[in-house]
Amino acid sequence: MRDLAIIILCHNSREYLGACLRSVKAAIAGIDAAVWVVDNAGDDGTPQFVRTEFPWCDVIESTHNGGYSYGNNLGLHAAGFPAAQQFRHAMLLNPDTELPADGLRRLLIYLDANPTVGVVGPKLLLADGTLDKACRRGAPTPATALYHLLGLSRIFPHSARFARYNMTFLPVDETAEVDSTVGACQLMRGSALAKVGLMDESFFMYGEDLDLNLRIQRAGYAVMYYPSVVVRHHKGTSTSKDSARMIRAFHAAMKIFHRKHYAMQTPAIVNAAIYAAVNLLCAYRLLRNRLRPQAERTVGSAPGQRI
Repeated sequence: MRDLAIIILCHNSREYLGACLRSVKAAIAGIDAAVWVVDNAGDDGTPQFVRTEFPWCDVIESTHNGGYSYGNNLGLHAAGFPAAQQFRHAMLLNPDTELPADGLRRLLIYLDANPTVGVVGPKLLLADGTLDKACRRGAPTPATALYHLLGLSRIFPHSARFARYNMTFLPVDETAEVDSTVGACQLMRGSALAKVGLMDESFFMYGEDLDLNLRIQRAGYAVMYYPSVVVRHHKGTSTSKDSARMIRAFHAAMKIFHRKHYAMQTPAIVNAAIYAAVNLLCAYRLLRNRLRPQAERTVGSAPGQRI
């Protein structure tokens, strides 16, 4: 069984992909790994670019953009998952990331040394050097999401109760168990995928990594944030090209996630209120984005969370 399958999903992200693949090439030295680049119905020439410049990668061309889960699942299926018979582990990696040369080796060592861990994610830094808060998250329960949307997580960033959404109460440079890492760069144990399956394709964009991490956690594995490995994340290179569609997908994912994981335990009247609030929030953000310059448009709920 080989060590690692790396899936890199692209949709018109060629401008960053070259730097990503050069970093991957250096990082897989000495590792029995294979790389799949999945082109999710883009039109920027990514498949030919990869075949010409990076012939050591396998290329999958999808004629249909079925979303983030759909595209990553194409790569995971090609690598033999969820059966986990060809590779011990799988990594999801965005094309706008850059790995340190020893990053993969160190993540693999950590995962192999901790058999109860199902997912491990590194510390992600944005282009300006700040932490990508999505790299360590709490499950968005109704209470956690409400505290976040009300701004209590910003007012009380060191509160384990109010700041659980992005877990800002945790030291940024300490390894910690979390509810979810981020699909931009996460290493997953193959046997965990064999137990829970792959990404839920009812999520078009956003929420699918939270859902998969939560399913792995509920299967008895730990999900770990491992800041000893630092990965650069330019973030939003695909989603910024269609902000309105991404805003709708972001809020649709909120409703899908709640319906799947919490609606059965929540009174019907509360569920209705949650869905109505999400719809109103989506409408407000669509209007706000329409009135803003392109460079200032956002998808997420936090100021400065660029798509």
